[in-house]
Amino acid sequence: MRIVVLVGLPGSGKSTWLEGMRVAGLSSDSIRKLLVDDETDQTVHDRVFQTLRYLLRQRLALNRAVSYVDATNLTPAERAPYIAIGKSYGCEVEAVFFDAPLEVCRERNARRNRVVPEEAMARMALKLVPPAEAEGFAGVTVIRG
Repeated sequence: MRIVVLVGLPGSGKSTWLEGMRVAGLSSDSIRKLLVDDETDQTVHDRVFQTLRYLLRQRLALNRAVSYVDATNLTPAERAPYIAIGKSYGCEVEAVFFDAPLEVCRERNARRNRVVPEEAMARMALKLVPPAEAEGFAGVTVIRG
């Protein structure tokens, strides 16, 4: 079993990549929509990620081969819970970093149904720390563009 943590700004291509592979990820946006009928509602952030981690543990308990975590996961602190969960279940945790320039993410964001506000995009870009094996990942794949 393995966990694949997707990392990147909104509009960097994470969900599109999963769609292209024809796999479902544990999406923070989808969970937000399930919980409060609005994938943009940031007031339930803690509950969204508690639910995401619960679902991840359930997939691991059911011996699912690969579980994808589809959220921005911008910092080592945001990614650490998935590494800890992986260790507790004896599975590898990998990261896929979507290294898209902020300008590209802004353009893609503007074409989406759910647009992330510009000021939020700017804050996220400043917060982004590319993932590294030193965090505990078994490997880091970088997808550019």
